[in-house]
Amino acid sequence: MTAPQIQNLLIVLLLIAFAGMEYVSGRYKATVKATANDTKLELFMFLSLLAITQPLAILVTRKLGTWLAPDMQGALADWPWWAMIGVLLLVDDMSQYWWHRLSHSPLFWPLHRAHHSAEYMSIRVTFRNNFFYYLMMPGLWFAGALLYLGVGGFVYAFYIAFKLAVIVGAHCAWRWDEAMYRIPAMRPVMWVLERTISTPATHWAHHAITNEDGVGHYKGNFGNLLFIWDIIFGTAKITRQYPAQVGLIDDQLFGQERWQNQMFYPVLQSQREHSALKFGGTIYEEENAKTSV
Repeated sequence: MTAPQIQNLLIVLLLIAFAGMEYVSGRYKATVKATANDTKLELFMFLSLLAITQPLAILVTRKLGTWLAPDMQGALADWPWWAMIGVLLLVDDMSQYWWHRLSHSPLFWPLHRAHHSAEYMSIRVTFRNNFFYYLMMPGLWFAGALLYLGVGGFVYAFYIAFKLAVIVGAHCAWRWDEAMYRIPAMRPVMWVLERTISTPATHWAHHAITNEDGVGHYKGNFGNLLFIWDIIFGTAKITRQYPAQVGLIDDQLFGQERWQNQMFYPVLQSQREHSALKFGGTIYEEENAKTSV
């Protein structure tokens, strides 16, 4: 089997595994109350990322590389696997941390808001975002450049599969770390693990609807694969607990935004009275809710 075939097989298997655990554990039926609006957003975003955004980034970076730096094609192909992993973690994963962190600023929040508008956690939320959020993600284009430079093959296949396993696991309705915390012998292992990669507990806190319960931390815990970026850059919060509720306050107060506005802002803008998805709109946070009561 080729490296891309192995990569695709691993991705399919891990999605089936996490979906199976959501179903077998009963967590999906008990907690995922998705609307048709949610389903359209998640389905169309997944398909657009798979069919448009990722192939476009790879194609464009290859064309630019061939045009601007033809002698650099495959220049890193002889690097050892650990060096390739190291550069992927820096160029892909760390840049994604900073892009994610920047997307919580007023300017870029509308491009990421869709990811937080789900009132449930599940593997189906993993790629729920705005179309332009992924199109503008630096790490996606950096990854395309690295593929042109020769950082690929089985190293890239296993890196992507492992990264996706961590990300999907962090969003999964079945919280794999919950049982680990209850086993005394696993607590030292979890102490290290939760400071290294994103876990359900740390990432669910990022999706919390409020910070006032001492668990929610939607202005931190930005790490994608590695949580260590949050440790290094001072945005980490670890409680080993899960927020009682996820989602957005303004959706509870004013109703859910339409899927097409969430996916295609700023091309399509919201008509809702209080909305970040229109020019001049602002982030609606806890402080706003308090003053409007």
